[in-house]
Amino acid sequence: MPTQSLRIPTPDGQADAFAAFPDDGERHPGVLMYPDGFGIRPVLREMARQLAGHGYFVLVPNPFYRHGPTPVIDLPEYIGEEARPGVFAQLMPMIEAHTTERILRDADAYLRFLTARPEVVPGPIATTGYCIGGLLATHTAAAHPGQVAALAAFHAPVGAAGPDSLHRITAKAHFGHAETDLTPEALGELNQTLDAAGLDHTSEIYPGTVHGFTMSDTDSFDPAALKRHWESLLALLGRAL
Repeated sequence: MPTQSLRIPTPDGQADAFAAFPDDGERHPGVLMYPDGFGIRPVLREMARQLAGHGYFVLVPNPFYRHGPTPVIDLPEYIGEEARPGVFAQLMPMIEAHTTERILRDADAYLRFLTARPEVVPGPIATTGYCIGGLLATHTAAAHPGQVAALAAFHAPVGAAGPDSLHRITAKAHFGHAETDLTPEALGELNQTLDAAGLDHTSEIYPGTVHGFTMSDTDSFDPAALKRHWESLLALLGRAL
């Protein structure tokens, strides 16, 4: 599976990025994949390659490029309970500094770059993300309803985008929530907002999961939930693109 390290021009500098795509020489639908807060690392590269193997050009930007190129912080190979406090102490200032204004400026640049790639077929694209990356994907879909035809977010605080943003989304959407992230009551409130927005969507709690369930390099990993995530994501992309 061909891969490339890329640099995306933005109003605030150059965002480093990783891309994976089929090696058949054809053009394929584009997918903008936002990483979780831990950023681009081997597990994200492998997930991008796996998605690309289904016929997509997958672009994974470094959202925290303003603080340096990947790896923005040093990460252990396995992010377990003991490592988390130190990792989050470094990450949280970057996450808090990543305002909605920054998110939207970057999304504009990422989509311009993705849709201009010669490997990407003209037409709508998809965006997906994990953890904070799911919120970035949601903001991207809300800001670009004419371009984003599919939106997927996993163990992500999508409700933080706010009702006004959610009402602007026209993409088909799937939200897979961790059981520890969202109570059934909070899920009901979110789904009422999504229904009121008229979204073509599924929004559900993956039973028995904790935050970060898709990430195999963390102690939150749930293989069954990761499989369900792939089934949901691929079905969504197949319907929308």
